[in-house]
Amino acid sequence: MARARKPAAPNAARDARLLEIAQRQFHLETLETRNWDRLDFHDVAVWAIRAALEEAFEAGRRAGPADTQP
Repeated sequence: MARARKPAAPNAARDARLLEIAQRQFHLETLETRNWDRLDFHDVAVWAIRAALEEAFEAGRRAGPADTQP
């Protein structure tokens, strides 16, 4: 009997994309809370925050419906 596959979390693709951005822009290992200040809090330059936000915005724009793109 074939085993039923567990359905993927509805936000799994989004979460994976956010992790990719965080790893690239902020050099983070994970976006999970680890309950340890030195692992959960980071000094981040404003230009890195801006770059990450721009990248996330563009990813969302590309993933949206085609009729909303210019």
